[in-house]
Amino acid sequence: MAPKFQLNDMTQSIETNVLIAGGGPFGLMLANELGRRNIRCLLVDPKPSTAFNPQANATQARTMEHFRRLGFANEIRAQGLPPHHPTDIAYLTRFSGTELARLRLPTAAAAPQAIKAMSGSWSAAELPHRVSQKFVEVCLRKHAEEFASNDIRYGWKLESFSDSSVDKATKPIQALIERVNESSQNASTTPERIQVHANYLIGADGARSSIRHHLQIPWGGATGFKRNFMGGKMLAVYLKAPQFYPRNPNDRAWMYVAVNPELRAFIMSVDGESEFAFHVQMSDDASTEALTAEDAKRLFSLAFGQTIDIEILSMATWLAGHALVAESFQKGHVFLGGDAVHLFTPTGGLGYNTAVEDAVNLGWKLAAVLKGQAQPQLLNSYELERKPLAIRNTTYARQFADSIGLFDADTRLEEASPEGEHARSIASDYLNGHVRREFNIPGVTFGGRYDQSPLIVADGTQPPEDAANTYTPSACPGGRPPHAWLPDGSSLFDSFNFEWTLLSLGEPYSDVRAFVEAAAKLKLDLKVVKHASNDLAQLYEANLVLIRPDQIVAWRGADTTQAEAILKQACGA
Repeated sequence: MAPKFQLNDMTQSIETNVLIAGGGPFGLMLANELGRRNIRCLLVDPKPSTAFNPQANATQARTMEHFRRLGFANEIRAQGLPPHHPTDIAYLTRFSGTELARLRLPTAAAAPQAIKAMSGSWSAAELPHRVSQKFVEVCLRKHAEEFASNDIRYGWKLESFSDSSVDKATKPIQALIERVNESSQNASTTPERIQVHANYLIGADGARSSIRHHLQIPWGGATGFKRNFMGGKMLAVYLKAPQFYPRNPNDRAWMYVAVNPELRAFIMSVDGESEFAFHVQMSDDASTEALTAEDAKRLFSLAFGQTIDIEILSMATWLAGHALVAESFQKGHVFLGGDAVHLFTPTGGLGYNTAVEDAVNLGWKLAAVLKGQAQPQLLNSYELERKPLAIRNTTYARQFADSIGLFDADTRLEEASPEGEHARSIASDYLNGHVRREFNIPGVTFGGRYDQSPLIVADGTQPPEDAANTYTPSACPGGRPPHAWLPDGSSLFDSFNFEWTLLSLGEPYSDVRAFVEAAAKLKLDLKVVKHASNDLAQLYEANLVLIRPDQIVAWRGADTTQAEAILKQACGA
């Protein structure tokens, strides 16, 4: 393992393989992927630490499978809500008003056992988890800092950079990082500015990415969608409300959505006790920016349905109605990911989860190139694979936003009258359908594919139809491997290698020597995993299956005579 970077009063510059500007989910996940592969990485973020505000609050099942692959899914699942706190999503006239619709979901304590009884669309190693991004980032940071090859620095920002390749002996990225928050450690000896020489720069610096702006990469897609809800200016308030549960007659939930003609709002529990993330739709006028704490308290009481005391921890406005994807994810030795290349309206909770998969995809490819296992052209596949997925996912999020945001709340919805009862019945029917359209989305979660990628060795079969609310497990090359539970109770995914896996399924076992020899020649870390189950062979519709490091099917078949060509194509050698 490489030693940790050391600074002293003589240090004016440092070298690294990868400089990551931004310590959110994308940057931290990438640092974990690179650290696991012993790639020298320097991450800088101008914030003093990880996120204070809750931000994203839903970790999808596919993201949990990646956390499982890295070894800390159980640690993530223990964060956020208490183990037995309901994770339901409820729609009501007010948070303490009349319930209109509800989707009941397993608690964190029940999820590991519940998933083992599921099949079809929800055949998976993990269920989703309701946890604030602020907790996820702490976990990701802790594990990233455990790798000796990683240098994680909050309180430092990327001041400037250039990308040039004068000669092979010079690292193309020349950057300047600057301290913005004093630390007691080495405060008197560490330079305020440090020159960084790196092979690659990663823009993980969010929606207003200065790196993307510097590279003059414009947004594509659409923005400015106007809706009754989830379109236009929103007020976000991170708050404490100790009386929220005691004074709420409804069953507990993780998320409450208020639907009434006076205002539209939603709230998510952060800790299952007293901390909440509250968001309310505002009108698009300048006065929104001048909202005071008293205004926020008034709006919260309106959404709750009665006056209730709260403590405001932070408040800000944000703009809903985005479905934007950057025109390019790469320029030269600079790559972008996360919010720097895709902006979502947060319906479906897809932004942070898409960012995690960006990091998973880019991580193994950077490592392969830096270790000399693949040509630099391999990195071109990052945009080829991830941009179509970003467009797909922002489109789904827009559809979910339209589904709830364009729904009109009847003016009689809260009336104690036959007309009010009828209005509530209509709303209930619609919202019970909507909550399943937005939150029961195995197709979105598991169905992302890389069919057009040059790294995928197609076999002539057609993948299942891409649909948000249904998922058909398929080993058609280019997608997530079908999941199964093994006789010993472990996940099939747990038997995969961290790098490359060759599944040999069914009996008698296939002769795989050609793949083993080709992998050795290409210096690939390939593990042959044998499972005698003919059921698995039928599930995968093949006896041999090549699985990429990001747990994507690269090839399947029975003929090993082209093993070297298959591996070369799949790994970009």
